[in-house]
Amino acid sequence: MTGVTSSKNFRLAVVQLQVTSVKADNLSRARRLVQQAAGQGSKVVLLPECFNSPYGTSFFSDYAEKIPGESTQMLSEAAKESQVYLVGGSIPEEDGGKLYNTCAVFGPGGEMILKHRKIHLFDINVPGKICFQESETLSPGNSLSTFDTPFCKVGVGICYDMRFAELAQVYSREGCQLLVYPGAFNMTTGPAHWELLQRGRAVDNQVYVATASPARDEAASYVAWGHSTVVNPWGEVISKAGAEETVIYADIDLQYLSDIRRQIPITAQRRDDLYSVTSVQEASG
Repeated sequence: MTGVTSSKNFRLAVVQLQVTSVKADNLSRARRLVQQAAGQGSKVVLLPECFNSPYGTSFFSDYAEKIPGESTQMLSEAAKESQVYLVGGSIPEEDGGKLYNTCAVFGPGGEMILKHRKIHLFDINVPGKICFQESETLSPGNSLSTFDTPFCKVGVGICYDMRFAELAQVYSREGCQLLVYPGAFNMTTGPAHWELLQRGRAVDNQVYVATASPARDEAASYVAWGHSTVVNPWGEVISKAGAEETVIYADIDLQYLSDIRRQIPITAQRRDDLYSVTSVQEASG
């Protein structure tokens, strides 16, 4: 399955937002930066993980919302007024007494076209450095998530989802040419793996990969690494933020992607008689 392609190029914007404890400020600043990105010709805009709330298990229940709700209403309006596909990072979502880490995607008409709940919960323990257990408060999502644009098909994961190569492989096989991961790696895993994982997913699947992190706040209880990034199908970093609030841009060239796939035709050369990665369900979109 592939998306309808009417253009071989489009501009992607990644918003690295400085997230505070004041939800209304986070929402208004995110909206302004989406408008700024659209003003620079962006057709797809990506916000960071947990963009409306501080990141941490102690905050999720306090900031959680139903969908639709206050934050997704802003996303809908921002997508419509700026005429962009808006990947709304993620927010803590409350549904049926459970909490999820959820990404809502809106089309240029303001309609919600996708809701992705983080599949893999971030439960890690690196002795002496970091211990974090999302599963203390969050429940995992159970669906794969892709959506179509006039440019290409896009696959969505959230942060820790990026560590699971199988998810990216399934998205690629379903026709995705861009994978987006709102994420908030920390000061331990960020410098070690953030860029490495993105480049790996891009090269393995011959796709563009984009990540959106919150800007770094040294005073926060969880300090995000920042460095939102876009990687091309050759594995090159083509755009990268520092630690501060900013918007980065990348011109996505789908002809270049096609050229890479033709030059190194791994899809045709895969030994499906020896191994396979398959999804047990259709992706929702």
